[in-house]
Amino acid sequence: MSQPMAARVPQEERTRAMRARLLEATVECLVERGFSGTSTTLVSERAGVSRGAQLHHFPTKNALVLAAVDHVTRIRGEELEAATAALPTGSHRTRAILEMLADHFTSPVFTAALELWVAARTDPDLLAAVGPLEERVGREVHRLTVELLDADESRDGVRELVQATLDLVRGLGLANTISDDARRRQRILDRWAAVLDREINRELP
Repeated sequence: MSQPMAARVPQEERTRAMRARLLEATVECLVERGFSGTSTTLVSERAGVSRGAQLHHFPTKNALVLAAVDHVTRIRGEELEAATAALPTGSHRTRAILEMLADHFTSPVFTAALELWVAARTDPDLLAAVGPLEERVGREVHRLTVELLDADESRDGVRELVQATLDLVRGLGLANTISDDARRRQRILDRWAAVLDREINRELP
């Protein structure tokens, strides 16, 4: 019993590594070429995986791109959670939170997800898969933002401020896909941080 099990472990590890290469290559293709320019053939070539192996694990393009975005979104979510440990306390905390969120929405993962949003608009099957994924991501980012801002959403207008914050950084991320918007983004985040500190009434030391 122990020998067959021991023999299977390396194969399982190789399979996981192959799937990871396929998913990472898919995200790279989405960022560089967009949804329409991404093909299963191109992904398998970039990942160094045979077409047969790729089709065995991901028989369609939609299955491949959705798995890739889900995979990297989870990783990005873990990185976002980890980044909270480095946030400062005191008067600069709100601004640092906004910077962290802006980095999230200007990342390659967001660009890849954006390609899926556009494609899903006219693809019912893709929309049925993308919709729940984006809802889950949205809920998690909202929850994290509430915790970081120490926002009491039972107070009038606070939930809307949190939602406006996420709409703002998402919109800034969208603008950044067209051109480097870093300088304007910094000015906007500076001003919005002041608004949040005033309206949420954080007790600062």
